[in-house]
Amino acid sequence: MEEVRGLEICSNDVVAARRFANPADLEVAMLKFAASFFSVCVAVCVVCADAQAAKPKNAFPKLRVLVITGGHDFERESFFTLFQGYDDIEYKEAVHPEANNMFAPDAIKNFDVIVLYDMNQQITEEQKRNFVSALRAGKGLVVIHHAIANYQDWPEYEKIIGGRYYLEPKVVNGVPKARSAYEHDVRFTVHIADPKHPIVQGLKDFEIEDEVYSLFDVSPSAKPLLTTDHPKSNKVIAWTHKYGKARVVYIQLGHGPSAYNNPNYRRLVANAVRWVANRLPK
Repeated sequence: MEEVRGLEICSNDVVAARRFANPADLEVAMLKFAASFFSVCVAVCVVCADAQAAKPKNAFPKLRVLVITGGHDFERESFFTLFQGYDDIEYKEAVHPEANNMFAPDAIKNFDVIVLYDMNQQITEEQKRNFVSALRAGKGLVVIHHAIANYQDWPEYEKIIGGRYYLEPKVVNGVPKARSAYEHDVRFTVHIADPKHPIVQGLKDFEIEDEVYSLFDVSPSAKPLLTTDHPKSNKVIAWTHKYGKARVVYIQLGHGPSAYNNPNYRRLVANAVRWVANRLPK
């Protein structure tokens, strides 16, 4: 009988070419090989399944953030990195003078969060109504830095964000208010005022170089989030607030790249966006 050349059989110990004089020996060898191959395949599948199960899943779609700008210059490229590189955040910019048209119901329904980084005074009565309606329905709002000075002649804006920066001296309810002040390029320590709040989880007091504000009002209903002891700044420099069903956050930090690139500030802004959208615990 002619010899039958066998297949190469792979095992943990031997990789070799064999010759089989008997076809029955070849059949046995092939069955052993098939059994070993099947066992390896099963093991690989189990490992892959475990890895997939262990991989964190994003249970929610990305947060759609409307970032409103205009009326104040800023370093665009570095600022928008605050909203980039996250699996759960995407953004679109709207620029004044057209930006407030985005408060219309058919437009604002496409967003989960509004971020104000503008310094604007012009707003129509219809735009006011649309803005207020969106917030009362629960649209999240994050107000950053100079946006506290928006809409000086619209008292409701102060009620919305929980504070006011005065561009000019003013008398409010019979009380004289001095013009608010600012100072560039100040290095100071930021203190965590409410360490249990989800927005600041994982953060400790940190140093930052940024612009500071003073002589601005903070509503008694605002809940302090960050403070500083620097003499050229107001003590409370970030807070949470409620307007209708909306969660609102104001962050005074954020003038330029020295703030944008600070890892503590980056985390603060991202967490504020998530919190106002109810993606973090209360």
